[in-house]
Amino acid sequence: MARKKGLSFSRKKRKKISATLIKEILAWIFNLMIAIGLGILIVNFFGMQVRMIGTSMEPTIANSEKVLVNKVVYLFSNPEKGDTIVFLPNGNMYSHYYVKRIVATPGDTVQIIEGRLYVNGEMEEAAYDKMEDAGIAENLIRIGEGEYFVLGDARNSGEDSRSGNIGLIEEELIEGKVWIHLGSEYNNVGLME
Repeated sequence: MARKKGLSFSRKKRKKISATLIKEILAWIFNLMIAIGLGILIVNFFGMQVRMIGTSMEPTIANSEKVLVNKVVYLFSNPEKGDTIVFLPNGNMYSHYYVKRIVATPGDTVQIIEGRLYVNGEMEEAAYDKMEDAGIAENLIRIGEGEYFVLGDARNSGEDSRSGNIGLIEEELIEGKVWIHLGSEYNNVGLME
């Protein structure tokens, strides 16, 4: 059929939006708002966001990157070796949060000999740099009940349990466990082990 040239004023049929479709769209929007609200509530009351200050956890967490911290995990379990934790040194409310890895738990012994970490007499894997300063761990340290020995992943950067002004971390000073690594501008999101 040939099409007529010129203007055409024929009516096109409009699709009608049904009340059922509107109800369904509104239900999706409502459910989405509830999910967002619950997410914000959970993060604010059961977690916190912390910005890494310094290079002591590189390459795992770089300077200025953000992490989400699970504040309730240690209400149900004890911190374990290998956990990356957040704490205020000596409970100092005027300090920034420190992010470090637990390398020894209650009952363990710790000593740094010739730049290498020994936990319970066994040398840690050589995946980390040799430590230039043994600090207070030059002598054998026995970790007491409710105490933890922490180090950064970049062993020669920043302060950790080797420093006399940080020392062993008491369990009640641990704010929580690093749960999600957000990256610098949320471009590198990843779950922590």
